[in-house]
Amino acid sequence: MARLKAFDEESAVDAAVDCFWWRGYAATSVRDLGEAMGIGGASLYNAFGDKRALFVRCLERYANRSSRERMARLEEKHPPGEAIRAFLTEIVERSLKDRDCKGCLLVNSALDVAPHDEAIGAAVAAYLDEIRAFFRRNIVAARRAGTVPRGIDAEAASGHLLGVLMGIRALARVKPERKLLESVARPALALLDSAPRKLH
Repeated sequence: MARLKAFDEESAVDAAVDCFWWRGYAATSVRDLGEAMGIGGASLYNAFGDKRALFVRCLERYANRSSRERMARLEEKHPPGEAIRAFLTEIVERSLKDRDCKGCLLVNSALDVAPHDEAIGAAVAAYLDEIRAFFRRNIVAARRAGTVPRGIDAEAASGHLLGVLMGIRALARVKPERKLLESVARPALALLDSAPRKLH
């Protein structure tokens, strides 16, 4: 009969996410992780593999509870163009409420970890591609509905919006000022505002 784990694996992963998020990948030791997760080093290795494997799992957990949750919720609640606006508005508000200026784990990893680890870089790029795909499909849908300009290039605009998102998250870590962050988002959102009015 298999021996039951003596800890809650999901809670342990959540604790590891917060540890990596707070300290950064390079500065986080296995001891730091064990203390945060409430388990010993041997249990950590047995359950999750090495630090790198645990980090990859933490990225998945973070994406599920942040960007993926947000995209699904906003697409269900808002029409396409408004879903994009709500997404960036929520990012600004979340950044302003981040008292510890931790930023976004995906963006932080894109800047700090991805350049030094090809596999982690590919994983982070895939999560960012999901966000870009959210922007792209909502632009296409809004264009079809006539609520954004017909000539807007969904591919180019979605890349621009992803860059704006990353810029807001990075900038908020050093200057979490509403006026500044909103000034970054405003020109990008203006691209979606010039749809012709329908005649009645």
